Amino acid sequence: MLLRVAAEIEHSLMVQYLFAAYSLGGPQVPERLREDVRRWQEIILGIAKEEMGHLLTVQNLIVSLGGPVNLGREDYPWGTDFYPFPFTLRRLTRESLAQYICAESPLDWTGEEAERIKRLAAGEQEMPVNRVGALYERLADILRDRDRLPDTAFQASTLPYQASWDEWGRGYVRGERGRDSGNVPEAQSPDLLILRVRSRDTALSALTQIGDQGEALPTAGTPDGENPEEPSHFQRFLTVFRELERVDRPDQDAVARPVAENPRTDHRLNEETMALTSALAVSAGQPQPEVNPITDPEAAGWGHLFNLRYRMLLMDLAHAFRLVGPLDNGATLTARGSLIHRAFGEMYNLRAIAGTLLRLPLDEERSSGVLAGPPFEMPYTLDLPAGDRNRWLLQRDLTEASMNIVDTLLSTPSTAGGEAYLRALREADTQACGVIDRILAEG
Repeated sequence: MLLRVAAEIEHSLMVQYLFAAYSLGGPQVPERLREDVRRWQEIILGIAKEEMGHLLTVQNLIVSLGGPVNLGREDYPWGTDFYPFPFTLRRLTRESLAQYICAESPLDWTGEEAERIKRLAAGEQEMPVNRVGALYERLADILRDRDRLPDTAFQASTLPYQASWDEWGRGYVRGERGRDSGNVPEAQSPDLLILRVRSRDTALSALTQIGDQGEALPTAGTPDGENPEEPSHFQRFLTVFRELERVDRPDQDAVARPVAENPRTDHRLNEETMALTSALAVSAGQPQPEVNPITDPEAAGWGHLFNLRYRMLLMDLAHAFRLVGPLDNGATLTARGSLIHRAFGEMYNLRAIAGTLLRLPLDEERSSGVLAGPPFEMPYTLDLPAGDRNRWLLQRDLTEASMNIVDTLLSTPSTAGGEAYLRALREADTQACGVIDRILAEG
């Protein structure tokens, strides 16, 4: 159960960090701050990509113990005491950065600055942020206990089904992640962690390395609290926070676009759903989440496309854990190789579609000035059908559904552009259907 919670937390943090990073930039950013803002964006994107590595490693831990993968995610409202803070898609601000810092902070982080940031993260509701490290410490205690988990609980035979760095870490070596714009120095990017598990020792090592990447304190004597060799998520968020605080207050709010908090596609919003969500939040003693429906027709169309491609990414990940074997046979991708290749493609698709949503208005009247954003709505199910043929048929159905949305977007007038991207996406989907048909014919 705790490993499933860990998976949900890693997934949730990844999504929230991506949303915050996507929000940075825009025409409202003062010229003198644009280079800094681009650098902050790439740093946070790098952290989000590392959370993907943590998510895959936690899946390996679950699989090694004979459990099914869990790609679920917390949503509204908030759950157990292990979750760091209520799940919220929000633009980057001092307050959101403070929450990220506290979530990734080590146990012995103290001092005047620490207390000030903790108060800022708790907000008006005075809800302290839980450390993610506390969950991993609890997990490590359980994994060390041979009375709770005998050595036979760890199944080395699951290794072929687990994610590996060789397959999923493509090109993400030190200094490469989070440098899409060339704004992040090499020291800002530790190696991507995708660790396979076959025994108690490898499980404990994986937990330790994930914890160190998230919350390690800076090496003593380094300037401004930075570790020049391998700064943790905690250190990098803290560095961005300190730099943002040095910006004049009026300009602090201008580093991120005026994007809506928790944007949602309107077809999933109705009075009954909202009433239930609010009731659950109130019963748990939590603030009611602010949810903003995307009512602008063009933005809603792109929001639907974003949600579908997000679902396709999760399906690719889940499906890949069901297959074994090499990525290619020398000439063409295997079924497993095709899924991993598709998953990387979806990561880039999500960023591209999010970029369009951040140029479109939230509401149909277009009068508020608030922009839509990537909704990251979880699909109604992450269950895969029984039988690999049926799983590939699901993959084809999702791809064809995307083509239908793309055709609709291309047939309507656009204010955000994106036609060239949509045509390229449709061509890629056509090719993907051809690959799926080949796999179905061979199966």
